[in-house]
Amino acid sequence: METESEPYVRLATLRQLHQVVAELNTARSLADTLQTVVDGIVRGLGYELACVNLVRPDGDLVVAAFAGDPAAEALITGRVGSRGAWERRLTMGEDWDGLRFIPHTEGWVLMEDDVPQWHTDGPDPRFLDEWHPEDRLYAPMYATGGELLGVISVDRPRNGRRPGAWGREALQMYAFQAAIAISNARLRANMQRALVRLEREQQALRASEESFRQAFEYAPSGMAIAEMGGDQHGRLLRTNDALCRLLGRPASVLRRYSFSDLVHPEDIGTLLRTSAEGGRAELRLGRRDGTYVWVSLRNSVVADAADGPRFLLTHVEDIEERKRHELQLAHRASHDSLTGLPNSAELRSRLGARLCRRPQSVRATAVEALDAAYEGRPGAGGAGEHGFPPDGQPYGYDTGFAAAPAGQPGESFDVPGAFPGGPDGPYDHHVHTVAPATDVDDGTKGLAVLFCDLDGFKSINDRFGHHTGDAVLIEVARRLTTGVRDGDTVARLGGDEFVVLADGLGAADAADLAVRLRNAIIPPIRVDGRAVRVGASFGIGWASCGMSADEVLRSADQRMYIEKRSRSKAHRRAG
Repeated sequence: METESEPYVRLATLRQLHQVVAELNTARSLADTLQTVVDGIVRGLGYELACVNLVRPDGDLVVAAFAGDPAAEALITGRVGSRGAWERRLTMGEDWDGLRFIPHTEGWVLMEDDVPQWHTDGPDPRFLDEWHPEDRLYAPMYATGGELLGVISVDRPRNGRRPGAWGREALQMYAFQAAIAISNARLRANMQRALVRLEREQQALRASEESFRQAFEYAPSGMAIAEMGGDQHGRLLRTNDALCRLLGRPASVLRRYSFSDLVHPEDIGTLLRTSAEGGRAELRLGRRDGTYVWVSLRNSVVADAADGPRFLLTHVEDIEERKRHELQLAHRASHDSLTGLPNSAELRSRLGARLCRRPQSVRATAVEALDAAYEGRPGAGGAGEHGFPPDGQPYGYDTGFAAAPAGQPGESFDVPGAFPGGPDGPYDHHVHTVAPATDVDDGTKGLAVLFCDLDGFKSINDRFGHHTGDAVLIEVARRLTTGVRDGDTVARLGGDEFVVLADGLGAADAADLAVRLRNAIIPPIRVDGRAVRVGASFGIGWASCGMSADEVLRSADQRMYIEKRSRSKAHRRAG
């Protein structure tokens, strides 16, 4: 089981990884790209040393970039290792899902080969997963067709230990993105050379056009040329085979469209904001089968001749795999790995999104709140000078919505101009969250926070082991999820504590929900042929604007302990 703090560490690592990967695409030359790759590893992935060994045209690998130690950089940068020696290294040691780890106990046989290397002596590891100065970790980089582009070598993790599963996956994803960036840098270099020849070699125009045609047609990523200006601005004039394959449409059909015809409706604004010269955007383009694919667009302007018409050259890169990995990493950072429920950080985020800083002291119906908003507008009847009511107080400071209409929890009354001033002004579009005044149902609907603590769970862990305990937690999560409405949130706070967020409930509704969920947990749970039982104690708190997420959870937690202490231990175990 992961610790409660691990999702925060993963989220921080994800942010660092996202930042250094984004910087890979900002480098303009191949040399800058290679240096950005190694600098990103040292800055974002937690290693003190990193280098890129790039495959040369003859097949050997040269140390093309180094980061972390100036002395080592001066010693081995530019040195070459034979392809055979590298192939030997990439088949030794342990295969870490695409990475290659060679422990120091096996790497001593490599001390005399011709691969450039630099290391320091050190003591033998004290722990099983401690890093030794002679340990070696390689991340091969491959082109789209499976051809080896180079090898990333890292050394000296800052925490002094061999990377775990999360660290390995981060390094593997970074190597994947680095391979794309290096391939794109080479492609950009080829395209720039072709464009320079088109501009400067007027006498060799035909040869330059052929060179450009080959670079365009045989590029591994999608390429397109579109019109600029006039009535047909943006219409596709020419596309390469890679783009046709990506979108599932022949070139003759694509010539009927512009990118604005193919883009996902939600991304049309992104496309329109992308400049023609040097513009970049990540958006979705439609395929022939009706699905959409995530792509990265990069624009540049080319001229047919020195003074001829200008055209828009667009490089279209398939980033579907990267987007899927980003979504998976984001899900792992915000959800519990055991139960799949939202974790503590995600729970606080969802709860905090419903709360604002302004406390709510006056309850009003939705209609009354709208009336107050309209009356407060300049020129509205019943308002005093400057749009204030006769008593001199501006409308809206304590007139939020006390409850959403039945069946519409959290509905926002988005009336243009009704809430001027922004979120901290007199009015805003935020629907204030309020709590029932007492535990007696007075008709007020609010956001109920049910804090659940399992009774008897520790004894199950102690008697039958964590495997049984994990199975119990998974089944309890399933029962809680089944027992709530669509749109409600069931989260695991940590250990054997769960929290349910249910909007649009009154006091009696929340109490009934707690009873139903407790009764759903009580039935025996079968694990490996054994029936075990747990009970549950529920505390009902209420979210209200003016409170923080931690204050809301603490209030529900305190009510849960009051409820737990009010029942005997035997009664708690029985539910």
